[in-house]
Amino acid sequence: MTRQHIWIVSPASARANNGNWQSASRWARFLRTRYRVTISLAWPGADTPSPAAPADLAPALLIALHARRSAASLDAWTHAWPERPSILLLTGTDLYRDIDTDASAQRSLEQAGALVLLQAAGLRMLPERLQAKSRVIYQSAATLRPAPAATRRHADICMIGHLRTEKDPHTFMRAAALVTSPTARLIHIGGALEPALATAAQVTANNEPRYRWLGAMPHGATRQRLKRSHAMALTSHMEGGANVIIEAVSAGVPVLASDINGNRGMLGDDYAGYFPPGDAAALARLIDRTIDDPSFHALLRAQCDARAPLFAPAAERAALLELVDNLLNNRMSPNQGMNK
Repeated sequence: MTRQHIWIVSPASARANNGNWQSASRWARFLRTRYRVTISLAWPGADTPSPAAPADLAPALLIALHARRSAASLDAWTHAWPERPSILLLTGTDLYRDIDTDASAQRSLEQAGALVLLQAAGLRMLPERLQAKSRVIYQSAATLRPAPAATRRHADICMIGHLRTEKDPHTFMRAAALVTSPTARLIHIGGALEPALATAAQVTANNEPRYRWLGAMPHGATRQRLKRSHAMALTSHMEGGANVIIEAVSAGVPVLASDINGNRGMLGDDYAGYFPPGDAAALARLIDRTIDDPSFHALLRAQCDARAPLFAPAAERAALLELVDNLLNNRMSPNQGMNK
């Protein structure tokens, strides 16, 4: 029996090695247990007015990541195959910027047959009429055993994310000058997407012995570095559902997170490791406290451990396959909607 074909549009490729690519790659792996899957930067029909393939050869379902950056692909799919289902995975810049200001992102919300959010707090950012066709599917990561603390010479605080404005790496850099714990070391892993931020990182590394910028690293090597860390810092101004939170939790590493909607949706409203966005002094105090107060570090780790079942690969795979199976079996049109 021929497997049905699913096409995933990801605005990032494997070379980018960012959250969008990790989501697309992981979903493709889950879906290939039942379906044939193709990943590309765009739907092939996005640049042509006619369908990209005969009806019997065209994919059965389109999955698009990013409402604005995949808008042309979703629009072309909707016009070519109006009766075939589609899924739109909403990112942080979608939820917390683009859907308020960008017409193409707003059109994508309407055209998609189903909307997927990566954390529950993001539902509040959508109009009520769109929440009916929305699902929350938490991302996942395989569990890693953390390195024993006794083997670590330094208390590394790791930040993982490419240097771009939304991630606010300046706050992490400024915190390096404010931390007082003698064993603290602030490690930043991520490629330079904005030249000014790369310059700032290099200047900080030259001037602050505690700060090290390692640049982009392969995903596997990054996870190994993360599991040897004392804690992970996430300074972003906006996040749709940060994959790095999941990877930290899955490695037993507490998170120090900016107090924003997307991070609360991942870690919970009662999490003790938040700091005000952009407040380097507050982040530095949290870093010192995690190092100097073992009971506080243990509290953060226990709170993260309590969230871990949400981020299990089996849970993400089951939720994704249930959504896809229902869309394909029911043949829902883009306007029929779904229950949460």
